[in-house]
Amino acid sequence: MRTITISYDARNRSITTLLDAIMSLGAVSHAFNTPRKTRIDRSLSDIQKGRVYTAENAKSLIHQCLK
Repeated sequence: MRTITISYDARNRSITTLLDAIMSLGAVSHAFNTPRKTRIDRSLSDIQKGRVYTAENAKSLIHQCLK
């Protein structure tokens, strides 16, 4: 048995219908959905984990980036 990973836009109706048809044939042993985090979710996660940096001005920001 082969393993295939498919990434697709769930809003695309034709792809969703096609995948539903394939799964209804019994050709798929495991199917699961791993929703991607949205940009705001990733940003909030960065804030919670402390991956946030502050700078007084542009010069200090560039200095921090070049460290």
